[in-house]
Amino acid sequence: MLETSARLLKLLSLLQAHREWTGPELSTRLGVSTRTIRNDVERLRSLGYPVHATPGVAGGYRLGAGAALPPLLLDDEEAVAVAVGLGRAAGGGVEGIEETSVRALAKLEQVLPSRLRRRVSALNSYTVQIPGQIPGTAPSVAPEVLTTIANAARDHERLRFDYTGHDGETTVRNVEPHRLVHRRGRWYLVGYDVERQGWRTFRVDRVRPRTPAGPRFTPRELPGNGDVAAFVERGVNTAMWRHRGTVLLHAPAEQVKVLPLGLEVEPVDESTCLLRLGGDDLEGMAVWIGMVGVDFEVLDPPELAEAVLKLAERYRRAAGPRLHSSDR
Repeated sequence: MLETSARLLKLLSLLQAHREWTGPELSTRLGVSTRTIRNDVERLRSLGYPVHATPGVAGGYRLGAGAALPPLLLDDEEAVAVAVGLGRAAGGGVEGIEETSVRALAKLEQVLPSRLRRRVSALNSYTVQIPGQIPGTAPSVAPEVLTTIANAARDHERLRFDYTGHDGETTVRNVEPHRLVHRRGRWYLVGYDVERQGWRTFRVDRVRPRTPAGPRFTPRELPGNGDVAAFVERGVNTAMWRHRGTVLLHAPAEQVKVLPLGLEVEPVDESTCLLRLGGDDLEGMAVWIGMVGVDFEVLDPPELAEAVLKLAERYRRAAGPRLHSSDR
């Protein structure tokens, strides 16, 4: 049987978690008589908690709203969720509540156990918020998945997880986590995929972490001046395209003028760089690549290379008569 103080806290937690309990239900949960439940309810009332009782067979107990805010009892995941929500609000996006959110977060973090404080701190520190309207209902993500990713990013530990792609196929990924990004109701993980040797954006609701964590790593510099929000925006936008391609440009990255699709290039060495692009039409992609104005090689997919070849043959036919006359 629980001691009186511990039982009162357990009773308060039950009343906060459920709209209404009957006396026998509480009696069974706490392992005491209904008379003891009545006495404990009176003690809570004396402490300022407005516990309402409804008489009769169908009656019970419920916690009402009082004139003052009494202490709340939160389990671990509830405390993490509240702290993360306050952290996002403190970062801006809702006018007029930033300062209040900072004060509330400071009070909450002061009373959090050290194990939860580290989880909350990692999640807030390694999350980037992209403001925007939420279109419809976004898929839910378990708090423990977010904190697992954030802790791995903070501790510079590789993260192994099962990932379900757009096509429904599940693969095992080995990633150096960099940042979490919250964009329009969805969570994304930005990290370096060790086996695919490139930076990737993953939907967190499709991530199933494996334990234990992998070996430690030395953090890498994110392409594009380290702008995590811009990197995710590009990744999300290209994911909407029907076709995606990778092209090796024979020019230094700083000399390449990328036309207005908001894409950036990734340096390979002093004389070449990678360009990743997408589109709904392969031929249109081939035309656009030619407009960049440098020599290039199509690395993938093969269909894009075929579209470039067809376009080259078309241009050659267009210049055919003049070309033949110059040869003579």
